[in-house]
Amino acid sequence: MSHNLFETFAARMRERGNADFITTREGRRYSYADALGESGRLAGALTALGVQQGDRVAVQVDKSPEAILLYLACLRIGAVYLPLNTGYTGEEIRYFLTDAEPALFVCRAAVLDEARRLAAETGCPAVETLGTAADGSLMEKAAAATLRDDIVELGERDLAAILYTSGTTGRSKGAMLTHRNLGSNAETLVGAWRFSAEDRLIHALPIFHTHGLFVACNVTLMAGASMRFLPKFDADVIFEEMAHGTVLMGVPTFYTRLAADERLTPEATARMRLFVSGSAPLTAETHEAFEAKSGHAILERYGMTETNMNISNPYDGARRAGTVGMPLPGVEMRITDRETGAEVPEGEIGMLQIRGPNVFIGYWRMPEKTREELLEDGFFITGDLAMVDDQGYVHIVGRDKDLVISGGYNVYPKEVEQLIDELDEVQESAVIGLPHPDFGEGVTAVVVRQPGAAIDEAGVLAHLEGRLARYKQPKRVFFVEVLPRNTMGKVQKNELRRQYDATYR
Repeated sequence: MSHNLFETFAARMRERGNADFITTREGRRYSYADALGESGRLAGALTALGVQQGDRVAVQVDKSPEAILLYLACLRIGAVYLPLNTGYTGEEIRYFLTDAEPALFVCRAAVLDEARRLAAETGCPAVETLGTAADGSLMEKAAAATLRDDIVELGERDLAAILYTSGTTGRSKGAMLTHRNLGSNAETLVGAWRFSAEDRLIHALPIFHTHGLFVACNVTLMAGASMRFLPKFDADVIFEEMAHGTVLMGVPTFYTRLAADERLTPEATARMRLFVSGSAPLTAETHEAFEAKSGHAILERYGMTETNMNISNPYDGARRAGTVGMPLPGVEMRITDRETGAEVPEGEIGMLQIRGPNVFIGYWRMPEKTREELLEDGFFITGDLAMVDDQGYVHIVGRDKDLVISGGYNVYPKEVEQLIDELDEVQESAVIGLPHPDFGEGVTAVVVRQPGAAIDEAGVLAHLEGRLARYKQPKRVFFVEVLPRNTMGKVQKNELRRQYDATYR
């Protein structure tokens, strides 16, 4: 039995035939039959370029339907798809090409000269371009290639993709994801979120990340649904597309902006059946505001590069603000003491660990790091601190590395942030620990005011007085225009720690 995920996708493509797979606002369209044929032509082009089973194909291109077809072509021939953030610099790309040793690097035409130079320096044998309008040298080669209509037979542990983590605590790690990892998770999500061929997903996410590539695209393919492909989030466009779509997957920033828009009404969302949020924490305020204005409760879920999706609020049942729900079918979870590794009782905070068919098989060429984080019994140490409440819902308290230890006491940033964010004059906040000569770390808040607000440090501290133990209260409060974020909307606390590092020195 072959475990190639494309076998399942190909079956859906044959079943769905001329039905929409991807459409764009510019009038471009790929049916499922088109996707089957074009992925075969791209597979032929990859073969002609020397790409073989197990070879890596590094891809740094702008979002386009053809980039998804390239991903499918890689699955088809057993090559390993390696998507790269479009914001990465040349030096960062050099690291990835050196580490992954791809057989092919696909880039944007605008950076072809630099890409060729980096490829030559790192030993990458081939460079091709891919544009956003079915253009580029790779599409030219696909048009001239001999179509491959076969699907390579693969084993359970054969890789489908390598995704590099952000590397905020060291050099980026390549998470190795198998066809079984991706297939099992997509199948689970189709059931959990009630996807069907009738669905039309509004796709406004980037496709170099788990959320936009594996959750959105694989679930669509598994269900035989369709995607409306948008280059990026634009609130005006989203409101137009909601008249024809059924599902939106987004990061919290999407929903914060939509909730603040007077056009968000039950009428505007009448055709929609599901709004999914992930990749960063969704505030309770945004959750409640969105529901009050639209009548829809956002479904927040929890996943990671290494595991795909693990935990989700229910489709049927209460979608509780401030929680990520319960483990998905087939996923096991435990919360353990940070020091001893023993499981902690319900209601206590500990390290979240995950086990299931969705969990990756290790980090590319990092056996020591793999052994540290992927335990012998199959549980993966997520690095997130969590607790389970008396109703079984999981609360993500924060990253273990973001935990502040002040005067020997643990301070969980989210607890402080939630209280600061209650203030009407505060838009959002981030709490960090900074080196302190007496306490080891000093609790520090970085706050974004609401437009026109004048709240100051004393006002924030006065609000926290009596609501938090003294050791949890910030020693300083700084104000900024915006918090630094990565492309998926996660606040980059490491940047804040660097910026304010000398505060107490």
